[in-house]
Amino acid sequence: MEKMCKEELKQLIRSTNFAVIELGLYLDTHPTSACALTKYHNLKNTLKDAIAVYEKNYGPLSIYGVKCEEEWTWVNEPWPWQEGGSC
Repeated sequence: MEKMCKEELKQLIRSTNFAVIELGLYLDTHPTSACALTKYHNLKNTLKDAIAVYEKNYGPLSIYGVKCEEEWTWVNEPWPWQEGGSC
């Protein structure tokens, strides 16, 4: 994951996020599916790792990734949905 370019990371994050949400919905109706639960945890960890790599290299994807110990830095750069932003 560390060697993926920005676009590859974004695609991995989008597709993995979709799969995590879908598996969560599946688990709502099949809560005892051990296979689905295992896949959910694996994909959730992949998503968490991919977001961490992306934010380390390209900045926050959302307000949850902002490093704000001393000041609110979210407004210092273009937001992810703006031209030149992290997304």
